[in-house]
Amino acid sequence: MTIPASALPVEAPPAFLGVARSATGKRWRDRLDARGAARALAITQRHQLPEMLARVLAGRDVGIDAVEDFLDPTIRKLMPDPYTVTQMETAAKRIADAASRGEKVAIFGDYDVDGATSAALLAWHLRHCGLDPLIHIPDRIFEGYGPNTEAVRMLAGKGATLLVTVDCGTTSIEPLAEARRLGLSVVVIDHHQTGDELPAVDALVNPNRPDDLSGLGHLAAVGLVLVTLVAVNRELRARGFWSGEMPEPDLLGMLHHVALGTVADVAPLIGLNRAFVAKGLIALRRRDHIGHTALMDVSRLNGPPEAWHLGFMLGPRINAGGRIGRADLGVRLLLEGDVSEAARIAAELDRLNSERRVIEQMAEAQAEAEALAALGLEDKGAVIVTAAEGWHPGVVGLVASRLKEKFSRPAFAIALEPGGIGTGSGRSISGVDLGRAVRQAVKDRLLMKGGGHAMAAGVTLRKEKLAEFRAYMESALAEDVARSRHDNELLIDGAVSARAVTPEFVATLNRAGPFGSGNPEPVIALPSHQLVYADEVGQAHVRVRFKSGDGAIVNGIAFRSIGQKLGNALTQHRGQPLHVAGSLAVDRWQGSERVQLRVLDVAVPDQGPAVIR
Repeated sequence: MTIPASALPVEAPPAFLGVARSATGKRWRDRLDARGAARALAITQRHQLPEMLARVLAGRDVGIDAVEDFLDPTIRKLMPDPYTVTQMETAAKRIADAASRGEKVAIFGDYDVDGATSAALLAWHLRHCGLDPLIHIPDRIFEGYGPNTEAVRMLAGKGATLLVTVDCGTTSIEPLAEARRLGLSVVVIDHHQTGDELPAVDALVNPNRPDDLSGLGHLAAVGLVLVTLVAVNRELRARGFWSGEMPEPDLLGMLHHVALGTVADVAPLIGLNRAFVAKGLIALRRRDHIGHTALMDVSRLNGPPEAWHLGFMLGPRINAGGRIGRADLGVRLLLEGDVSEAARIAAELDRLNSERRVIEQMAEAQAEAEALAALGLEDKGAVIVTAAEGWHPGVVGLVASRLKEKFSRPAFAIALEPGGIGTGSGRSISGVDLGRAVRQAVKDRLLMKGGGHAMAAGVTLRKEKLAEFRAYMESALAEDVARSRHDNELLIDGAVSARAVTPEFVATLNRAGPFGSGNPEPVIALPSHQLVYADEVGQAHVRVRFKSGDGAIVNGIAFRSIGQKLGNALTQHRGQPLHVAGSLAVDRWQGSERVQLRVLDVAVPDQGPAVIR
């Protein structure tokens, strides 16, 4: 009798450092299987690279022949012909027509960082062409996401003949139909998933539309705007538009915008996106853009910016305008040419960001208590749906993100308005497509509005539908959530001792960056290091210090870990040896550099000799 292959037991790979269950409940696993380890060895030998860097590259599926291009991603090599994007040629020609005729162009953007950078990039280009575009960023609370009929009428009333929507518009069927009725040409430049119906516009440039074969669906909207402007430049060049008085604008000089929007929108750092961010970081380090420099200064960014600074320091400040302040502040900052005015706008965004933090923390505490009560002592439930009156609609996405991180399952946070309407956001975990479930809920008339993508979604519903929506999501996602949570692993790129953790070592690893979504930061383990110091610092963080057997010290921090499993494990094991896993960064302070470990997880070692001393 032959046993079917599916019935044969599959042996799980051995746990890294023997950690089958860590303090946070994860199994540690080597990111490389046997085939990956062999590829890492081949990369080391052929390209003469340090072993750990080769392991990081192999762990991100970089082929042996692709190593050089990966370590130095260039836009020249990775930029496709823009016309491979569906309707790009039509869009480029219509925008070029507007430049040639001196038309009044209206730009309608989203209120987040991707929308702000997209609108600023397009406006900069049109100004370079001699136009004075109108810019409208909708108010999150009063207008909501995407074009609305009232705003379209207002822009038409101001003389606009061409409406270009950036980072929105794909699902705005009726408002864009109204634009056409008013005589406006409409070009949509967007990257969001499409519904069953596409808007009737002159051109819909969206690499995620069903009939697009460009393979550029991973681009953020700001990256797509740049590709569009490459096509516009080419079209205007063919028409003889550029001259000594009107030189062709240097699009690569605006990569600051593209890098910030790409990272803040959590677009995967693969292919062209990696090149955009790598070169954009170089542009930011030059400090030659007034708005970005003011933003870096007010963020107290010490040293050269890295990708995570864009996501955690610069992006949130631009976002704060759209969340709880004036929606257009971010665009105004990025287009400002006066140093003192840029500093004033940046200071206002910084103040709003601090205010946003307080509002978010209050809502988060409420939402966390509600989630704990719903999950119960047995921690049952696939999806968290929290809702309350009084929550600011501008912070619900951030609250949902915190709940997702804390409870390791998809989470929604919904702000209920006095009229009984709730608007909220959801955030998902790997392997669970939230956007698809939300769109189905709209089709099933459970939601008034909703959409998004796999990892994030927005919803609008009536208060009385809340319990039904919670049950619907539980049923729709339970299987995928169970599968994803079962694979609760922490992938480790390699192990070193504290003695090896130097700024030079971090610089070596960073050659595989920029890191972010789609190109995860390397996770390094320190085997059996003594926790010689652990104490609370700042807002719920734990500052730590680990010592290896030879006396070398590594400083670290476990962000937002107080009251969590990780923070509890650290405070309970002072003075004891622990296996530690985290990512490395260089902390710059008053001219000096030292490496800091951002602790992700710890585990108590099995009794026996340490793996590395």
